[in-house]
Amino acid sequence: MKPQNTQLDPGLYLVATPIGNARDITLRALDVLASADVIAAEDTRTTRKLMDIHGIALNGRKLIPYHDHSGDAARAGIVKLIAAGKSVAYASEAGSPLIADPGYALAREMSDGGYYVTALPGASATLAALSLSGLPTDRFLFAGFPPAAKGARATWLAELLPLPTTLVIFESAKRIQKLLAELCSSGAEMRQAAVCRELTKKFEEVKRGTVAELAEMLTEKPIKGEVVIVLDRPGDVQDEGAMEDLLTKAMEDMSMKDAVNAVAQALGLPRRKVYQAALELGRQE
Repeated sequence: MKPQNTQLDPGLYLVATPIGNARDITLRALDVLASADVIAAEDTRTTRKLMDIHGIALNGRKLIPYHDHSGDAARAGIVKLIAAGKSVAYASEAGSPLIADPGYALAREMSDGGYYVTALPGASATLAALSLSGLPTDRFLFAGFPPAAKGARATWLAELLPLPTTLVIFESAKRIQKLLAELCSSGAEMRQAAVCRELTKKFEEVKRGTVAELAEMLTEKPIKGEVVIVLDRPGDVQDEGAMEDLLTKAMEDMSMKDAVNAVAQALGLPRRKVYQAALELGRQE
């Protein structure tokens, strides 16, 4: 269907763009890209290519960059355009604007200034990965990219892992094995997880298993491409037997101390409770 040119009210239009497959764009997004007075883009080359694929011509309209390195001056320029009665479409490089995306500061400034801001929902790597993970989706937290520094990463994991929610984490293929190893050393090795790669693209792939199993898989066969990790929440112990089963299995390969730490972390339980259970299992043996 050919995009329609429609009259847009002055304001900021946040346009979600495909994360891989160019056809994963809404008809409304195409209409806005065809109609906006100005198009701001996280990556102008990617946006121009997407518009070419869908037959949308600039026809003399401005296509301006707005990305992580854009500062106050760039935002002020966009605000000035809208104050002058222009409609501005902001297109993320891939996915939904403001999700791990520089559009946040722009949208906040526009809203604070009383200007019209609206979002056009669409593709999202976070939601696609959740859908494919096979893990609970009733409560989840988008954690974004881990910090680069070792100490900051350790603090980041320590804050996130106890939360009673499914976690969605972005990571590069080059660092995915490092992150899985860190999850294992943080006591999350028995949690279920999914590593989702190249979502919506030709080589889309989802690997599922415990964190420890996935770490072993990727050590044997490293992966490439865009990666999203989905990590299950700390488990709920329905009965004492469930905790004991996990402890028994963990102590086959670990010391009691390590097994207690791993089970307490995986199940979100007080370490003291798990330690007492481990002592009782030891006495039974």
